[in-house]
Amino acid sequence: MSLFVQDRIILDLCGGTGAWSRPYAEAGYDVRLITLPDQDVRLFKIPDERVWGILAAPPCDDFTLACTRYWKDKDADGRTQNSLSIVDACIRIVYACNPLMFWALENPAGRLFSWLGPYQHSFNPCDYGDPWTKRTMLWGRFFKPKPNPVEPVPSKDSWINKLGGHSEKTKTL
Repeated sequence: MSLFVQDRIILDLCGGTGAWSRPYAEAGYDVRLITLPDQDVRLFKIPDERVWGILAAPPCDDFTLACTRYWKDKDADGRTQNSLSIVDACIRIVYACNPLMFWALENPAGRLFSWLGPYQHSFNPCDYGDPWTKRTMLWGRFFKPKPNPVEPVPSKDSWINKLGGHSEKTKTL
């Protein structure tokens, strides 16, 4: 096992902009962003090198409580099944790589627990220094970070609402 940070591989599955893995990249880790449109986790080939950690943020649109009223339609037209195939790919990568230090899969409060079972940790971003609420669940094997709570911004004035509500824009921040 290498002692050099640059030799430690972090896989960022469905990472979008790479915001979740950015602190690792900035610290010199070998961060590999596997996300659409360039790479589909369902087609990802396991690296030959040993993986240090895995972060996974599969799409939440078909699982979040914010879309409860659409669940029936999403189940009927295949969107839920498609999203579950992405979650399944993330879990298969975790088990195939068996990361040395940690793995974590995140998704907002909703129905993903119906397929993954109980989560290991739940939080709001305001528990860790970001001034908003969005109850989020984490599954995996990881050390819980030390809280750094701040007061959330009232929702009517929040930066999320200024961007147009909970939308594609907010997923990229």
